[in-house]
Amino acid sequence: MTTRIGIYLFPNAEELDWAGPWEVLAHWAKEWPDDDVEVLTFADEEGPVTCAKGLRVLPDRTRSNVGELDVLVFPGGIGTRAQLGDESIKQWLSDLASGGTLMTSVCTGALVFADAGLLTARPATTYWAQLDLLKDLDSSVEVRPDDRFVDSGEVITAAGVSAGIDMALHLVKRLHSEDRARAVRKGIQYDPAPPI
Repeated sequence: MTTRIGIYLFPNAEELDWAGPWEVLAHWAKEWPDDDVEVLTFADEEGPVTCAKGLRVLPDRTRSNVGELDVLVFPGGIGTRAQLGDESIKQWLSDLASGGTLMTSVCTGALVFADAGLLTARPATTYWAQLDLLKDLDSSVEVRPDDRFVDSGEVITAAGVSAGIDMALHLVKRLHSEDRARAVRKGIQYDPAPPI
């Protein structure tokens, strides 16, 4: 059975928050077709989405026609602030979670998850500059400021921007195997060693 992974795009989403996981997961899907993984992007409506740094992207589907998802990747970026308090977003996320979708976030996507009640009494992380806001949104969250990502079972949160790549590699390991995750990491030549 196909594992369907949907990456949600919205205005002012941080580019690397979704493009990093996309690279990992799409590489997996393309290089190992027998693993039967489908990775797609979707947005609220048809047409291009302009991201935080100005990149314009044309999503594959819309929220209304994306179909069932095994995994949701919810990026962060300044665009998440408009989603806080949005009842339609809260209900949509709650419905996905209760339907068994594995909920994953990158960066400040965790703020939207907290606002929707998905992080209640769970360990979680987000972008370092928004850790206090995460706690303000839900005081029951066990904030883990030093973790690159936190897997709490039904929900996985990743810290800021590049941490989404680590989280996506963890997803490959969780959904398939450590060997496959290592092969994907090698394939995309991801071996962090910052020059400064």
